[in-house]
Amino acid sequence: MNSSDSDLQIAGDLLEVQHLLRPAREHPVTVAEFVGLARTIAADRDLWAPLVQYDATSRWYHRLRQGPGYEVWLLSWVPGQGSGLHDHGPSSGVLTVLDGELTERTDRGKRTLGAGAQRVFAPGYLHEVVNDSLEPAVSLHVYYPGLTDMPMHTAQCAPAVTVA
Repeated sequence: MNSSDSDLQIAGDLLEVQHLLRPAREHPVTVAEFVGLARTIAADRDLWAPLVQYDATSRWYHRLRQGPGYEVWLLSWVPGQGSGLHDHGPSSGVLTVLDGELTERTDRGKRTLGAGAQRVFAPGYLHEVVNDSLEPAVSLHVYYPGLTDMPMHTAQCAPAVTVA
């Protein structure tokens, strides 16, 4: 073998050498894997759509899955419903909009999130999520560790509309 031989030449086609690839984990442990979990669940509409309910008096939520140290929640939002300004205590998370449109407000401004949009946040991330649209919305939330605390805050984020 000479010095021009590469690892690929030695190992062959990596897609054909399955024993060199790591098996997929049963449960996610990295941010990228939690994002991937959320995308996988989002793509499986038959899994979550039959579970969705809408409640005019408060946001509806359902724990969809639980694993070692994490949990996945399905939430529905009718027009006008919001979370209030909050953080997630010691939990990191992934927010994925499954249907409709939600608005996220932070101290940096507001962002409209349509179906398929994802937001990743670290512990202590302060935001408010609101359905400012005229149609219901559905979202998926992955928390690691599982959500044990959701402190509410009284300060305001970016205003919905500024009138001069």
